[in-house]
Formats: sequence, C-alpha cells, structure tokens
Amino acid sequence: MATLNPADALSVSGLRKSYEDNEVVAGIDFTVPTGTCFGLLGPNGAGKTTSLRCCLGLTTPDSGQITLCGYGIPAQAGIARQRVGVVPQFDNLDPDFTTSENLMVYGRYFGIGDAIIRARIPDLLDFAGLAGKESARIQTLSGGMKRRLTLARALINDPDIIFLDEPTTGLDPQARHLIWDRLKQLTARGKTLILTTHFMDEAERLCDRLAVLDHGHLVTEGAPRELIATHIEPQVVEVFGDEAAAWARSRNSLGERLEVAGDTAFFYCR
Repeated sequence: MATLNPADALSVSGLRKSYEDNEVVAGIDFTVPTGTCFGLLGPNGAGKTTSLRCCLGLTTPDSGQITLCGYGIPAQAGIARQRVGVVPQFDNLDPDFTTSENLMVYGRYFGIGDAIIRARIPDLLDFAGLAGKESARIQTLSGGMKRRLTLARALINDPDIIFLDEPTTGLDPQARHLIWDRLKQLTARGKTLILTTHFMDEAERLCDRLAVLDHGHLVTEGAPRELIATHIEPQVVEVFGDEAAAWARSRNSLGERLEVAGDTAFFYCR
C-alpha cells in the first residue's frame, strides 16, 4: 500500500483499470519522491501508458487513489496539471507552425502571457539544442530534433513534474543519448521525472527507482542496479540501421531476450 507523504510528488495506491474484460492495470501501488526520476519499465502492453494517463487524470481509473502535486486525481486534475509537463509517446507538434510558434501556442493553454512565453523560448530552444531554429518548420526537423522540441514544449510552464511516455522510442542511438543528457540536466535542477520505457539501459541511466510492470501487475520495484542483479539480463547489445529489426529477428537466439524499436534492436544477455 502506497503511503501518502507531503514530500511525494506522486502517490498511487490500488490503481485499477479495465477495458471490458481486459484488466490493463491490476491494483498497483507506488510513490515518487520529489526531485527524483521514477521509471515504469515493461514490454508493450504492460499497462505503462494507461497508468500514466490515470495519474494525469486523462483516463478515469476503476478504483484506487492518486495524489499528484498534493491534489487528488481525477477530481483536481486540472489544478495539478498546471504544475506538470508532458512528453507524449508520439510527437503531436503542429506542422503548420514554426518551432517558436509551437511553443507560443502551447504556453497559451496554461494562461501564460505572450511576453513571458517569448522570454522563455530562446532558453528552451537552447536547452533542446535547437538554437538558431526559431523559425524552422516542423517538417524540416529530424526525428531527434522533434523529440527535443516536444521536451522543450513540456517545459514552457516551468513544471515541477515532467511525465515522459517512451521518450526515446524510435530514435537512433545518438539522438537517444542527447535526450538522456537533457533529462539528467532536469533532475540536476530538482525537477521530478516520471517516465515509461521498455529499455533497461535507459532506465538504468536515468532512474533513481524503477517499477517493473507486466500484464498490468507491478512485478517488482527497486533501484535499477538491484533489479538488474536479480531480475533482468545485465548486458544489452544495441544494433541500429536499415533492416536491423529483420536481421535481429533472424538471430533471436543470440540473446535471452530481443526487443525492437524502430530501426534499433536490443539483445539482452547474461
């Protein structure tokens, strides 16, 4: 049972969510202390995204208690979300706007004045490694640039907590490492990060604590290195490039477990 604590950015207790006869989240409990990075790790379909949506008040749970920034969810979700930034699993940037215009429009949703938003944009683009791209159209940006712009957009309201749903899925290794660097900078500033991932190496690099989900159940929770030692293969080999997924599937026996995301394949080995 998760214990409510004023120092916790997020507290989840007994969270359940079903769609018809399919229980997607099966009574999970966890807490996230302020200023830490907490990860939900699991394969596709484990219930990670649904859990995040419930925590944000975007999906109504069947049962359970959620407290975000001290506010009860979903009843006070609108107030809590004023202090939250969100990086969704798939980029939803407006292709009709420039990078700066995307940030401007998003900031207005929080009721922030245009002058304040304009003052924040240069620093946010610089943080995202997009200095000089103020007038760039979205279709001219690479996948990694779009992902970093989505992260910058999530910071427009100077949030205390940032939710990130699979923040590096589909990116090449260099782009993934750039995102990791930015996220580490945010935790160094005292921001609380809550992310979902199915990459153990990502969780190990970023997270202070980790909960492993499988078919909606919380299997185990702890520090990443502790979980690696007892539950998860300690070595990962990353293969990237055209046809990497097909190549890896034909050599599935090289590792104990294979994961594929976009043009990247991961062999997990002992």
